[in-house]
Amino acid sequence: MVMKEELSILLQAQYPLVQLLTSEEERAEQAIAAITQGKSPRRLFLWTVTHGIVEYGQPRTTSQHNTVSPQAAIEWVIRQREPGVFIFKDLHPFIDAPEVTRWLRDAIASFKGTQKTIILMGPVQQIPVELEKEVVVLDFALPSLSELNQVLSQYADQHPNRLGALAREKLLRAALGLTRDEAEKVYRKAQVTRGRLTGDEVEIVLSEKKQLIRRNGILDYIEEDETLDSVGGLEELKRWLRQRSNAFTARAREYGLPQPKGMLILGVPGCGKSLIAKTTARLWGLPLLRLDMGRVYDGSLVGRSEANLRGALKTAESISPALLFIDELDKAFAGTGGSADSDGGTSSRIFGTFLTWMQEKTSPVFVMATANRIDRLPGEFLRKGRFDEIFFVDLPNSGERQDIFRIHLDKRHREVGRFDLEQLATIADGFSGAEIEQALISAMYEAFAQDREFNQLDIIAAIKATLPLSKTMSEQVTALRDWARQRARPAATATAEYQRLEF
Repeated sequence: MVMKEELSILLQAQYPLVQLLTSEEERAEQAIAAITQGKSPRRLFLWTVTHGIVEYGQPRTTSQHNTVSPQAAIEWVIRQREPGVFIFKDLHPFIDAPEVTRWLRDAIASFKGTQKTIILMGPVQQIPVELEKEVVVLDFALPSLSELNQVLSQYADQHPNRLGALAREKLLRAALGLTRDEAEKVYRKAQVTRGRLTGDEVEIVLSEKKQLIRRNGILDYIEEDETLDSVGGLEELKRWLRQRSNAFTARAREYGLPQPKGMLILGVPGCGKSLIAKTTARLWGLPLLRLDMGRVYDGSLVGRSEANLRGALKTAESISPALLFIDELDKAFAGTGGSADSDGGTSSRIFGTFLTWMQEKTSPVFVMATANRIDRLPGEFLRKGRFDEIFFVDLPNSGERQDIFRIHLDKRHREVGRFDLEQLATIADGFSGAEIEQALISAMYEAFAQDREFNQLDIIAAIKATLPLSKTMSEQVTALRDWARQRARPAATATAEYQRLEF
């Protein structure tokens, strides 16, 4: 475990203050205990606000006298002459108090040459500005496959039908991203529900992951039944996606291919950008997580918004490989350069945190983002290497509009042969896919109100009653096409054929 090695080095190097971010207290304690019992043994103590300081391995009733308050506990640590490691659990609600911050600074000053280290253990990263230069922040990694295998063995070996190698791998892969306790509970749940534990119980394990996403509050777990065939046109983009359908497999790594980073889809609203993102998850067989940037921002506490984003990204990494979908990226990060006056610089810090994560991430999280306004998108997003590819989705041409009509008529179980798709496509010149669908729905409502089946004339009337965005937003569409001609890859065909509409 990389974290365990790094923490061991920090303790040997006599770092005075470490913050360990985790919700797995017992597992983290065991890892730290193993380090302190190694080459240079040290005594290990635990502090909680309920019991005060207790030596690791001793009953809670043997706590040190009068060490329940954080100030008294830190003062007790300072007085100790022997080397030791002192774990303070959930100190973050108290750490901003001036007296607690001061005691921690006094402790750091007194630790020089003493081989004493305080470890702040908890799920929240919260450090006063006075301690920022003194603390090292570590993330305690979630269980690896080998650790989950130990958990699985406890339950699988109790059952007469032993797990085969393939079924075991399925159950282990499905549990990646869960804590040890969560894995134990979900394997027990599978046994209670089905009376067995085989590869067929994978969906029960995956249901626990959905609960993990819901508890996060920033991410949404999206289940999509549509396939790429539900998207009209965009053949070049579809081809690119199909080429990478096995990009996250071990075979791709053995071949020497890097893991895909992500893609940005630019285009006019209603042209299928979001639908492409949703159907890609099904094509690749990966979970789809939507990052709601509106939920990230939290003005109740300084630094809380950044913590929300880091938590969401960490959750996405924990269940990877996965697709992280960010709709309308231009709205999420619009105006970050001049936001310091309006929100105290929160938007700029959020933007910086996200950019750094995209640049440095090694986990197989594929970022799929959409945008409508290129002028609102910070230039840093468009730098080469940030995304694997930037695609431009233009308004559908005549053939693509026919495909879109065919798809929506099929979806509503209507006989396509009853309609003249070529005529409909001609009349709907300048319409986006979403506008075509809404025109069809409007025609159906009109006919339904008259208790009859809708027909060609109903659709034509609905189209003529609609003013498409290509006319109301003609300047924006033209500017987007001009930008994309030289800087983005066309989603419709292998060669860019931008045909300006006559408005």
